[in-house]
Amino acid sequence: MPSELTNDGNANAEFIALLLQSEREVLRYVLALVPEVPVAREIVQGTAIELWRKFAEYDRARPFTPWACRFALRQVQTHLRREQRWRMMLDDALLETLADEREALCGEMERRFVHLERCLEKLPAEQHDAVRLYYYEQKPLPEMAQLLGRSVDALYKSLQRIRVALLDCITQAERGEAMS
Repeated sequence: MPSELTNDGNANAEFIALLLQSEREVLRYVLALVPEVPVAREIVQGTAIELWRKFAEYDRARPFTPWACRFALRQVQTHLRREQRWRMMLDDALLETLADEREALCGEMERRFVHLERCLEKLPAEQHDAVRLYYYEQKPLPEMAQLLGRSVDALYKSLQRIRVALLDCITQAERGEAMS
């Protein structure tokens, strides 16, 4: 490993823990800017390398995820400069605005993701499997239908109902939180 990347064991463990906690959120952030999943994953990998290189500069008094997203934004900008077709669609000013908006909503989004995780745990096993296959493993609907023994249309309708149920669950959790 290059000397610039070496760090002590505690910092290594801390970095890995923080990165793993925020990686999904960073990927979602990048996917909002670059809708191609393989490209977004590549950008997140590049972001992780940059985060590691700069981890000594990380202010532990601030949340890690917004800091990581700033690095991801720079990686996206670099990618977009290389890909001129995307550059016409998203200029740097728009990317900066999106980053600022995302940072402003960070706390609310984190709370909603916590509620989402709890709501996902409440789903029946079959619905949980459908969500896992579609959103986490990104299986195409025909493949999912075959795995779950359902038609594509039935699965599509089921996913719509699951999304509505999850939204209702999150909304109820937020109302309960507001009343506390």
